Amino acid sequence: MSFIPHDLTADKLKNIQEEGLKWTVSHAYSNSLFYRNKLDDAGIKPDDIRSLENLEQLPFTDKEDLQSGYPFPLRSVPFNDIVRVHASSGTTGKRKVLCYTRKDIDVWADMFARCYEIAGLTRDDRVQIAVGYGLWTAGAGFQAGSERFGAITIPMGPANADMHCDMLVDMETTIFCATASMALLMAEEIHKRNLFSKIKVKKIILGAERHSDAMRKRIMELMGVEHIFDIYGLTEVYGPGTGLDCVFHRGIHYWADRFIFEIIDPVTLKPVPPGKEGELVVTTLCKEASPLIRYRTHDVTRIFEGACDCGVPFPRHDRILGRTDDMFTYRAVNIYPSQIDHVLSSIGKIGSEFQIHLKHLEDGRDMMLIKVERGSGISSEGDLKLAEAIAAEVRRKILVRSHVEIVDYGSLPRTERKSKRVFDRRNGDIR
Repeated sequence: MSFIPHDLTADKLKNIQEEGLKWTVSHAYSNSLFYRNKLDDAGIKPDDIRSLENLEQLPFTDKEDLQSGYPFPLRSVPFNDIVRVHASSGTTGKRKVLCYTRKDIDVWADMFARCYEIAGLTRDDRVQIAVGYGLWTAGAGFQAGSERFGAITIPMGPANADMHCDMLVDMETTIFCATASMALLMAEEIHKRNLFSKIKVKKIILGAERHSDAMRKRIMELMGVEHIFDIYGLTEVYGPGTGLDCVFHRGIHYWADRFIFEIIDPVTLKPVPPGKEGELVVTTLCKEASPLIRYRTHDVTRIFEGACDCGVPFPRHDRILGRTDDMFTYRAVNIYPSQIDHVLSSIGKIGSEFQIHLKHLEDGRDMMLIKVERGSGISSEGDLKLAEAIAAEVRRKILVRSHVEIVDYGSLPRTERKSKRVFDRRNGDIR
């Protein structure tokens, strides 16, 4: 059974998106006081939306809308039709709570099953899930998709390394699903415990945080896997599973029969030309309980043009390059942590872990310290020359001066969750 409609054409997709857009606007207007007020304020009625060309007339939705409508923002169905809620981590302000109907859960499971299919899984695979469970969407999404696909599912969650190592060996796990930080931690543990010959993991699916090419390379070296796939998704849009890169790893195929993706300039809020980086905006096409209309994700990416060699008939977007709200300003230059990440990935003899520390000097100037791990097995004798090379490359690529400190391999914290990269202590702030 295939979950991917391989007969999807451009014309079919356009019709699906137009009908889905009209349904979403009508459904939200009729059943959500929030959306009715928002559309009325913009002078828009559902009948005004007749085609995809009308999309830009619709107002944006943002995270503040979800937080101000706590605890049931965007709710567009009766409470009796809601079967589950999930929420964001709530690191800033109120948690963003999203509702799900039975159909929403089924659509999500089918989308996630597509991700496993595009990664080349079979029903003989054994999927070990190391992402978080509970209010967070990750664990529930990975598990539902695996079960819908039909693989053996091992729902571990972010358990300790001992448990994961035991199950990797005993269950003969073939697919490992985790955050990049957790995957690196486990890869290093497998190496330390000499378990390489005892595990059968051949593919890894990473989600929840951006990761560098250097981190992917290190994980692949330590675990000997064939592929590392990048999955996308966020709580507001069902959860993880909105798309995955195929074996060619030239962008993430996203399910455009379930969403409309736009790329806008985060300042002007206007669409950017095809292929240019900008902020991803999402409109759902069949989400019942908490539909999204032009939701600003604040994730930075771009849409690729043209078909992929893998033959999957869905469009592609780039891996997430950063977040507009993660950007920091240093000496009048706007910088994303991913830019530092990209520079470091091009330099040899260093590990994949790094931190950015920002503070004011006594004379009032900003100072940026980049802590970078020395590569595994690399002598400390070359630290000074290596630090100078990194600082020079940052200067050349990002046009700012920085201090670089080389630290021992494994000395920066590993975590089963997202790694903290930026520590901003200017003006008493700590990012």
